Amino acid sequence: MSKMKKETGIVIESLVVGKAQIWIRGLSPFVCNAMSAKTKRTLVLPPGRKMNATEKASNLKHDPIVEYRNSTYRRKGSGDTRILFPATGFKGAMCNAALDTPGVAKTQIGRLVWVLGDMVDMYGVPELWMNVVRMADQARTPDVRTRAILPEWAACITIQFVTPILTDSDIAKLMGRAGLLSGVGDFRQGKGKGSYGQFEMCDKSAVEKIIKNGGRVQQDAALKDPEFYDVETEELFSWYNTERTKRGR
Repeated sequence: MSKMKKETGIVIESLVVGKAQIWIRGLSPFVCNAMSAKTKRTLVLPPGRKMNATEKASNLKHDPIVEYRNSTYRRKGSGDTRILFPATGFKGAMCNAALDTPGVAKTQIGRLVWVLGDMVDMYGVPELWMNVVRMADQARTPDVRTRAILPEWAACITIQFVTPILTDSDIAKLMGRAGLLSGVGDFRQGKGKGSYGQFEMCDKSAVEKIIKNGGRVQQDAALKDPEFYDVETEELFSWYNTERTKRGR
């Protein structure tokens, strides 16, 4: 008579979701990097090729004020701030920081950590910044890019993570590394060349002044009538307006 085999059940350990609300303060200016509406429209419906120099001359290559405003993610309607930033940017910073953290894999952080919401409120007053960049073409053609930049900024993010694989301490350490090694926004530390968008964790009390003076009302005023980030930007913008008037544009 054959012996019956004893069945063994599969035991799946329960996972618990932890939550941490973290206030952060910028260590270096935050450069807004939203894709402009003009670029999006070009991707959806590419424009026809301009046939001659006269047609090209009749179109302005740049409009700094429009580019400045369009570089920001903006809230419609009321809220604490007008300027927003995708929550995925902060998760991406944590994932990239994992590359330089022994024993932690980027893909693992991508699975076990997420930031609540689609957008994060960004506190701080934007200023207009124009700087020279190199295009991605083979010749690395120089061009001038206009962006909104927040010299002082703060944000509050809510992070959820899987426990017991990760703990509050693990999240705090990873966020600390993300702020120094990766950052957020354009020309960020993690890209290697720029060192913008770096941040540190802090108590809310440490950013009360930025919250009070850099909310929606102040941001709306700055988007309408911006201050210049540096002297070079102010001089270039002044020259642009003078030449535009001379040329009847």
